[in-house]
Parts: sequence; C-alpha cells; structure tokens
Amino acid sequence: MDLTVERRTELSQFLRTRRARLRPADVGLVSYGQRRVPGLRREELAQLAGVSVEYYVRLEQGRNPHVSDSVLESVGRALRLDPAEQEHLRNLARPDRARPAARPAAAPRPEPVRPGLRRLLDAQPGPAYLCGPLTEVVAWNAQAAAVFGDFSQLPEEQRTFAHLVFLDEAYRSLLAGSLRAKAEATVGFLRVSVGRYPDDPALASLLGTLAMKSEEFGTLWARQDVHEKGAGRYALRHPVVGPLDLDFEILHLPDNGQVLVSYLPAPGTDAAENLGLLASWTG
Repeated sequence: MDLTVERRTELSQFLRTRRARLRPADVGLVSYGQRRVPGLRREELAQLAGVSVEYYVRLEQGRNPHVSDSVLESVGRALRLDPAEQEHLRNLARPDRARPAARPAAAPRPEPVRPGLRRLLDAQPGPAYLCGPLTEVVAWNAQAAAVFGDFSQLPEEQRTFAHLVFLDEAYRSLLAGSLRAKAEATVGFLRVSVGRYPDDPALASLLGTLAMKSEEFGTLWARQDVHEKGAGRYALRHPVVGPLDLDFEILHLPDNGQVLVSYLPAPGTDAAENLGLLASWTG
C-alpha cells in the first residue's frame, strides 16, 4: 500500500471516502436506478454543493488549486464534514494558503519541556503525558510510567503511541477492550498531522513502517478518517492491579503542536482504588 504523503492522491481519496459514507436519503435526495458504487455520485454531490459537475470532478482529482473558501465550505457542508474534517479538506486542497505562516510544512521536533509544563505534568492527580504531532511521547509523570510503562526504556523510534498501539503486544494487552478505539483515534490523529505537515519526512517514514508491519493499521488508514478527540474513556487492564477504567481529557497546546493528555478514574470506583494502590507502590 502506497502511503506517500502526496497531496493530490490524499485529496482524491479523502473526498471519495466521504462521498461513499453518505446515502441519497441521508441528504434528502431520491435514488434512481442501481448503483455500481456506494454513496453519493459525483453529480449528486456537485448539486448539493452548488457547483458544476466538471468543477467538482477537477477538485476531487486535485486539479483545482485555486478553489475558494466558499466552495470548500459548500463541499464540506454537502459531505457533512465535522470541523476537523473541514480543516483537513482545506489543508489538502490548498496546502500553501491553508497553512498559517507560523506553521511549517514539517512537524516541529520536540524541544526541552518548559519548567511550567513539567510542573503541570507532575501536579496532575493521575497519569498524564505530553504527545507530539507524530504521536511521540515527549514527557510524562510518574503515574503515567506506572500505568503505561516506562517510556524512557523504549528506543526513541518506538516511543510513539502509533508504534505502541499497532506493534507493541504488551501495550496492546493493556488496552484490552479499548484497543480498537485507541487504534482508530491514533490513525485519526495521524491523518490530521498529514494535512498539517505534508512534507514531514519523519511522518512519512512512520506511516511507511506502520503500513509494512501492521495490516490493522493499513485497513484503518485506508478509511481516510480524520478526527481529534478531546475527551473519552479507556478501559485498561493493568498486569499488576487489574481493571483501570480511566476518563481522559486532551488539551491542545497552541505553540508547538503538542497535546497534554490527563487521565482520572471516576471517584469511588474500583479503578480509583486500583490506581491509588499502584501510585502507593511506585511513589
């Protein structure tokens, strides 16, 4: 599977998969005749977006670099894109104009963690870590190491959640019933990074490695799903203390493409007791 970060191919595949997930009845259209492919036809999407079929075909083929904001917004509404998907469409359709001047074509590399961020991590009542745009683990607190494993013991090229989720059996076992959800979230996060940092060689290398070594990754990547999670819950099964159902919140840092992920159990639950027990052993 070719995962070269090539804008025209990415744009074409993204728009086709977004069309394929919609049915005429979903958007108030009547379907006539037998359909050879799932989802909306190009002419139906063009009608909904208020553009000519020829214009939409050029856009879907990546042959319209001067597409306007209004057209992209109309296409996004017709495809029922969420905000993350709409941003991804703009990044793919107009990479030079969509990217703010402060955002480079390559993802920023991890820098020394600011003292204030370090204190914020250490002050979290539960596991917490900083994650970069390539899913690299930048920094973490002691509880994160106790729950997810000691990241410092991993080679740098394996210290990414993309590697852990798809290629590390111990981490996959920890995720237990939440493995699929975490895998989908990881792929969606990487899709966002592809749109934002299309010329990043480290990102292209990471995608190539995952594609070669993980059939599961290849299947999820082909779906073209794009999303940025802000909160949720994962049901973990720790090898020492057992079940850990943890809620998480994600805070996006505005200056370096990193996110802070903080986990907490619901008060009075077995997970809270188990996490407290683990913290007492590792503190």
